[in-house]
Amino acid sequence: MPLYETVFIARQDIASTQVDALADAFTGIVTEHGGEVKKRESWGLRNLSYRIKKNRKGHYILFNLDAPPIAVSEMERNMRINEDILRYLTVRVDALEEGPSAVMQNRGRGDERDRDRDRDRDRGYRADDRPRRPEREASEPSAIAAPAEGVEQ
Repeated sequence: MPLYETVFIARQDIASTQVDALADAFTGIVTEHGGEVKKRESWGLRNLSYRIKKNRKGHYILFNLDAPPIAVSEMERNMRINEDILRYLTVRVDALEEGPSAVMQNRGRGDERDRDRDRDRDRGYRADDRPRRPEREASEPSAIAAPAEGVEQ
């Protein structure tokens, strides 16, 4: 069977238990039509890049599916009908990822950046104290170095 990755965004004002119920319903639709949900990840409540139907945040859910196209199209049809779903995207892939997705791997990295920023602040660095590009050497030609020959000033 073909492999798919589906991500959907649910409205911000529904509870996480309702989001889990939506995910369970979509899982049931896929299994009912002969497919299987290999992995299910909840990425939590995240900021949207732009407003969607007056929402600034949304609950993100990822599915890795091993399902026939009929099951995926039925799941997408139900997502279109459901008012709690803001957006969804399904992509056919050659192989499913093993282990946590990139979003889940990057979740812990925010703590590392905060620690690095705190360490730099403790050492007396400011945010604008970053390495600069080296200055040009005198041997490099410069467009404004000297006027061309024969040009009077």
